[in-house]
Amino acid sequence: MLLKTREAQQIINTFVFMNITANSNIGQVVAESYHYANIFKEAGIDFCCNGNRSIREACDEINIDADTIVSRLNSTPEADAETKGIDFKQWPIDLLADYIEKTHHRYVRKKIDEIVPYLDKIIEVHSANHPELIKIGEHFTLSAEALTSHMQKEEMVLFPYIRGMVEARADNKPLPESHFGSIENPIAMMREEHDIEGERFRQISALSNGYTPPADACNTYRITYSMLKEFEEDLHKHIHLENNILFPKAIRFAE
Repeated sequence: MLLKTREAQQIINTFVFMNITANSNIGQVVAESYHYANIFKEAGIDFCCNGNRSIREACDEINIDADTIVSRLNSTPEADAETKGIDFKQWPIDLLADYIEKTHHRYVRKKIDEIVPYLDKIIEVHSANHPELIKIGEHFTLSAEALTSHMQKEEMVLFPYIRGMVEARADNKPLPESHFGSIENPIAMMREEHDIEGERFRQISALSNGYTPPADACNTYRITYSMLKEFEEDLHKHIHLENNILFPKAIRFAE
C-alpha cells in the first residue's frame, strides 16, 4: 500500500512541478502525461503528428492565445484515469514496441473489420441525402489500407530492429546491421505516414461534423460515427506513443 502511495505522489509531483511555457514542445508535454492531450485537442492543436513544435508556434498558426493554453495546462494536475500510474517514458523501447503492437496494432485490425460493414451499410442507405458519407467511406478505405501496410512495416522491420538493439546492448555486442542505414531513415518514413493518416482523419472528422450524426440518423448511422470517433482517438494515442516517445528514445538509444 505504501508503494502505491509513493507512486501516486511521484505522479502528482511530476505534474505540479512540470514547468510548461509557451516555448515548451507539444510532443514532450504530452509525453509527460497523455491527460494534457485533451487540452490540445479541445483547442484544435495536433499533438501527435505535428507535436514537434512549440505551443506558441501551434497557437499562432490557428490564431489563439498561447498563454491561455499554457495556463490551462499548468492548472490540470490530475492524470487521465486511463493512463494514471503508467509512465511510458520510463519503459524500455522494446517493451514499448511490444505494447504498441499488441495493443494498438491489434485494435486497428479488429476495428477496421468492424467498421467497414457498418460504413458500407449507411453509405448504401443514407448517401442520397448525405453525400458526404461517400467521401468518408473513401477516406476510411484508403486509411485502412495504408495503416495495414504501415503496421506490417513496423512489425517486420522497425520493431524487430529495436528489439535487436536492446538485445545487443544487453550482451555488450555491436548494434545489428540494417539494410536501411540509420534508424532515423525508417522512423522518418513512419512519421510521414503518420502525418498522412492524421490528415485523412481530420477530413473525416470535418465531413462528419465532428462525428455528430444528423437528425435523421438511424442507430447504425450513430454507431458508425461513434466507432469512427473512437478509432481516431485510439490512432492519436498510437501515433503519440510512437512519435513523441518511442521514436526519440530509439534514436537516442542507437547513438
